[in-house]
Amino acid sequence: MQILPKEVSYLGHIISADGVKTDPEKTKAVVDWPRPETVHDLRSFLGLCTYYRRFVRNFSAIARPLHKLTEARSNFNWTEECEKSFNSLKQALITSPVLTYPRTDKECILDTDASNEGIGAVLSQKIGNEECVIAYFSKSLGKPERNYCVTRKELLAIVKSIEHFHHYLYGRKFLLRTDHASLRWLLNFREPEGQIARWIQRLQEYDFDIQHRKGTSHGNADALSRRPCKESCKHCTNAEKKFGMETDISVKVLTTEDAWSSSEVQKAQLEDPAIRTILERKLNSEDRPSWQEIAPESPATKRYWALWDSLHLKDGVLYRKWESDCGSSCRWQLIHPKSRIQEVLRETHESASGGHFGVMKTLSKTRERFYWDRLRADVEKWCRECHACGARKGPKTRIKGRLQRYNVGALSKEWLWIF
Repeated sequence: MQILPKEVSYLGHIISADGVKTDPEKTKAVVDWPRPETVHDLRSFLGLCTYYRRFVRNFSAIARPLHKLTEARSNFNWTEECEKSFNSLKQALITSPVLTYPRTDKECILDTDASNEGIGAVLSQKIGNEECVIAYFSKSLGKPERNYCVTRKELLAIVKSIEHFHHYLYGRKFLLRTDHASLRWLLNFREPEGQIARWIQRLQEYDFDIQHRKGTSHGNADALSRRPCKESCKHCTNAEKKFGMETDISVKVLTTEDAWSSSEVQKAQLEDPAIRTILERKLNSEDRPSWQEIAPESPATKRYWALWDSLHLKDGVLYRKWESDCGSSCRWQLIHPKSRIQEVLRETHESASGGHFGVMKTLSKTRERFYWDRLRADVEKWCRECHACGARKGPKTRIKGRLQRYNVGALSKEWLWIF
């Protein structure tokens, strides 16, 4: 009996301080396994390999030719593809990595991907400068699932992978990485239908951020021979119809303010009658003017005057400093001139980053960077008059009252008075 050993053998695994790895004595049986001659022999071999599948990346894709031989009504015909799969599984078990232990103080990273034949995922954590693998997951697709478009396959990979690693991911925030850019808007789809709606509802139980990762950098989960979606796929074309963007478009960042120079913004503010008085006085003095000086100005100028203490100059441009009630967050809002309001509203509501959302979301997005007098009224008017939103929602019909019973033939007081 050993005391305080550095590693122990347990249920076909070697447990050590570095992590978990396969037991060489057990995997040796797989390496020395002769070529199966019957379906029974092949199933025994696959059963032993499946026990260690969490150590093998893309296990289902590697073993798929062998699984086909075990299907009902399938002739046992050992082909060159089967031989390659047989040897690949042996080699994968010999070179299987050491799986690290999950740490509660580190964020989990889930990489998912899909191919025409299966789906796969890698669960890892970044420890130091290295991403250490916790476990692999893979699953072959059934016949109906193989007919899915690329977007649905990728979403299926996310759903199945999160369900498989539920005990690692539930109740904690994690990072989800995918090489399919359209999934970023799909999870925020306003009115999902059918299977997509059920999947999204299931994913809402988890707390995660989605990050797009190029296919060239997504090799740890990538088992995909990509093909374009069919034009008839409604799940991939819904966003193009409703939001006017392509499937592989990257989310656009609002850069309207950054495209203008300080001199251009200052010139536009000086040309705005409501802002000019406040800006000129700020440039001359930090002292707040009296009410008697502001009284002759427009109502908009008076409202800016009421915000005097929160208005500040940055490079000669007027900004509003907004702070939350608890003082935990601060935001600098550009005092936006009327001449360029339409440009901002077009960006925050109609562009790829806007997404034709409703009044509250558009208002929140606009307030992150800008402020002007009667901002809410302008946003409400813009969303109400948006042709794309109107065409999508359809006409509004007035609610008709319920039918009521009236007594016919009874004389009213007016008629009695006439007679």
